Amino acid sequence: MAKRIVVLVSGSGTNLQALIDAGRAGQLGGEIALVVSNKRSAYGLTRAAEASIPTYVSTLKEYRDAGRSREDYDRDLAEHIASTLAPDLVVLAGWMHILSPAFIDRFPGKIINLHPALPGELDGAHAIDRAFEEFKAGTRTGTGAMVHYVIPQVDKGEPILVEHIPCVPGDTLESLEERIHAVEHQLLPRAVAQILRGPAAASE
Repeated sequence: MAKRIVVLVSGSGTNLQALIDAGRAGQLGGEIALVVSNKRSAYGLTRAAEASIPTYVSTLKEYRDAGRSREDYDRDLAEHIASTLAPDLVVLAGWMHILSPAFIDRFPGKIINLHPALPGELDGAHAIDRAFEEFKAGTRTGTGAMVHYVIPQVDKGEPILVEHIPCVPGDTLESLEERIHAVEHQLLPRAVAQILRGPAAASE
């Protein structure tokens, strides 16, 4: 049986598309069995549907409107994923919701995240914007992207793959974003393959 991958997205899903494309090319070492979103309007859901991948949507707002907690949301989401699929890997690909231990503890060592910065730098949201502001201020010459394991401390999990990305004279926020995203689209499928197929897959 193919190893099962669950991908969590909140937005346009360009990194999901990179995973879909890599899967079609036989490069992932598994199959995307489910795409989950916390936003009903996420275009990533359309990408999944076009690739005939099942989807599931659950929003934190619905829980809060019902007087339920963030931990309730995370626990129920983890239960749905675990009971439906028992995934081999959970991939956060533009998932804009900080997961609590109620979710993380359900899949120990099986959750990875893509973050547009180097380890130990620019943790949390808006990392690209912050890198660009520091570049403009003359305090930064480069940034990067990494895939890391997820732990309760945001963006502090063990790195799996890391790539440095230089800032170049004349960079705009848009040009820096474009270069970072291009790296991310290569890095994330390689990391998934490395985990599911072994370290040699990272160089394929």
